[in-house]
Amino acid sequence: MSAVDWLVLAGTLLLIVVYGVYQNRKHHNLDGYLLGNQSLPWYRVGFSIMATQASAITFLSAPGLAYTDGMRFVQFYFGLPLAMIFICIFFLPVYHKLKVYTAYEYLEQRFDLKTRSLTALLFLTQRGLAAGLTIYAPSIVLSSLLGWNIYLTNILMGGLVITYTMSGGSKTVSTTQLQQLLVIFIGMFAAGWMAVRLLPEGIGFTDALTVAGKMGKTNVITTNFDLNDRYNIWSGLIGGFFLALSYFGTDQSQVGRYLTGKSVAQSRLGLLMNGMLKIPMQFLILMIGVLVFAFYQFNPAPIFFNDKLVEKVLASPHAADFTAITNEFDQLNKVRKENAYAIIEGIKDKNEVAVNEAQKKLLAANEKGKALRTEAIAVIKETIPAADANDTNYIFLTFVLHYLPHGLIGLLIAVVFCASWNSTTAELNALASTFVVDIYKRSVNKNASQKHYVNVSRWATLCWGIFAIGVAQTANQLGSLIEAVNILGSLFYGNILGIFLTAFFLKNVKGTAIFISALITEVFIITMYSMDAVAFLWLNLIGCGVVMLLSLLIQPFTTRPESME
Repeated sequence: MSAVDWLVLAGTLLLIVVYGVYQNRKHHNLDGYLLGNQSLPWYRVGFSIMATQASAITFLSAPGLAYTDGMRFVQFYFGLPLAMIFICIFFLPVYHKLKVYTAYEYLEQRFDLKTRSLTALLFLTQRGLAAGLTIYAPSIVLSSLLGWNIYLTNILMGGLVITYTMSGGSKTVSTTQLQQLLVIFIGMFAAGWMAVRLLPEGIGFTDALTVAGKMGKTNVITTNFDLNDRYNIWSGLIGGFFLALSYFGTDQSQVGRYLTGKSVAQSRLGLLMNGMLKIPMQFLILMIGVLVFAFYQFNPAPIFFNDKLVEKVLASPHAADFTAITNEFDQLNKVRKENAYAIIEGIKDKNEVAVNEAQKKLLAANEKGKALRTEAIAVIKETIPAADANDTNYIFLTFVLHYLPHGLIGLLIAVVFCASWNSTTAELNALASTFVVDIYKRSVNKNASQKHYVNVSRWATLCWGIFAIGVAQTANQLGSLIEAVNILGSLFYGNILGIFLTAFFLKNVKGTAIFISALITEVFIITMYSMDAVAFLWLNLIGCGVVMLLSLLIQPFTTRPESME
């Protein structure tokens, strides 16, 4: 990056940090630190919810996923609007009526302490692991820019976000997310605009989408019903509904965002705003990946998008083998370009035969390219056995660094950092609040001062941040981060959601039955995933259904007296 890029990056991040810390300098009570005194209007709630989802993983990995697999990932979000309505009707009024700090407080009132503690621990495990992935994402950027060791970079990035989160709590998170989201929208719009501007003369936006469509990249909706297919309309509507319902209804990183609303009505409007805007937002982010794919049909594409690994291979004894494969791959660039142009010309001339012929040749060239990439990755793994052979997370970053103008590069890197802070600060804040309220305050120290609990919350933030850094050190083996973080959620969310739905709707089920059911279900879900029995989105529905069904079956055999408060 140039000096201009570094100036834009540093200036953007510094302004956001200074503004957030200045606006929320002191929190003397737990309500202020964890819930922002429940004072936020609906639009702040809505933007905070959106920003918490929009992690660096979204902006690094989603365009790369569209580049490799097309736009069908957008179906993942089709169940989200329905989930927002469900949460507004059933979850939100309960949380506000009971004036809870965390979602899990309700479970003790409905069931018992052990159920509350177990659910909190399931959340802490899942969200602590996910926080490590959101720390790892910006580390990819910084290590790629500066050639730093990824493990040291994880420590640096984690340390910065821990300090930032400890300084202000929930309201600082919500205050700065507005500014960060604005930077994100501006940066991603500029990236999409530049992807079109950089296309060859005479090739426009619709031409780029046409070529990408002929290559199967604009496959927004797929209707086949296949339990092993990760992304289709059925897995999105059904599995995505249960995942979104659990994420927004029971995950404290999200519940903590809309509990900051000044009223039930304001929180509802914020949730519905998120439900309306999330799918269009994700659609546009994926479209950027499709435009980058179209760009590389007319311009030379690298055989592997992680430049630092390529440099290490070229400096190794395997350099000759890798170079030979690369040279063969480069010959395909000419074939791709010729046939991409031929598709456009054939459409303009209404020559369907020419279009079909060019499409076949372009598809064949891309398939040949995939085969050569597989050979190149084998050489990389032979040279560096511990290397991450999945470069999906580097595709968009490589395009930004190699082709965008100076200044805009700095802005887009700032986008990645802002998105990371949005997500990770909310996660650490949620982890701290859940630990303090549901574990420490409830079972360890019940009668301390408010100041004591705020201090413990800050120390909990530090400890969970250190844990997340430890997870980040292993994240380079997980492939596409946007898939990894959602797979991780699906291992726990269905079970947690089932506990809450049982609490709402199965009034005869008591604490012991749901506690045993939750333990059995978690083992069952992890076993199903390890056996690759179904696509991960279905685990949310299965986990929810199993825990509810088991609780009904086990309840008659539990003889311990239960009481509802």
